[in-house]
Amino acid sequence: MTTPEAEQSQAPRPEERLERAVRAAEQALIEFEIAVETFRVEVENFSRLHEQKLGPMYARLEELEAQIAEARAARTGDPEDLRAAHEARARVTPIPGVEELLHGWMDGHGLFPEAAAMLTDQAVRPPERVRPSEEARKLYRELARKAHPDLAQKEDERARREEFITRVNAAYARGDEALLRELAAEWAAGPAPAERPPSRSEELYARLEWLARRKELLTLVARELEDGAIASMLRLAPDDPDALLDEIAERLRGDVARREAELAELLAQGETQG
Repeated sequence: MTTPEAEQSQAPRPEERLERAVRAAEQALIEFEIAVETFRVEVENFSRLHEQKLGPMYARLEELEAQIAEARAARTGDPEDLRAAHEARARVTPIPGVEELLHGWMDGHGLFPEAAAMLTDQAVRPPERVRPSEEARKLYRELARKAHPDLAQKEDERARREEFITRVNAAYARGDEALLRELAAEWAAGPAPAERPPSRSEELYARLEWLARRKELLTLVARELEDGAIASMLRLAPDDPDALLDEIAERLRGDVARREAELAELLAQGETQG
């Protein structure tokens, strides 16, 4: 028969239970960070494609709206039409100044390749679309779990992990499966993570508090991503977002055609009256 004293000796110490709680919280936080980062890359990629495919049509519609309002105002001379024309023109993206035009096209090392291509009348490569493969996703998750800075206990080890994870994130954002494999081999060949030394209860409580604050911050980031317009569009067609863009593009082409016809009719009326 087991005595109360023996049962008490077999029960985990409070520090052991706290250590388990910290480890569980760390793993949960890492999984949450992986989910947020993969979602961020997905939103960023879809945003880039959205701008590439639909941006010119939205700009064309704005310009047509302004031209229609201006043609109507020129024909009627009505103060209300003149005001509407002025507001419509103000909504059109203004032509940037020289500084704004060069921003994003050159840095301290000179012109970017895209800018040089435009100035030399060469074909400009469209924005590259990145969609990480399933294998790249798998490699990224494995590396993030193994090398995450939150698993380090010493500052030098944390710094090493942060530098490594920065390279992992950059490779994943580009969908570079080959580089992710190289990084996996590099991590496997690197120094083994130091074992966790025994921790006092106060240190473990502090660790839990830090993990909780970190989770709150990530929750805010995730909420901001989810509340954005791009994420809302992704939710409409999670299995085939490309088809959704094609559908919107078709609708926009119809809007452009109708606005062009309306503008042509207004201009023709103006010529007749003239």
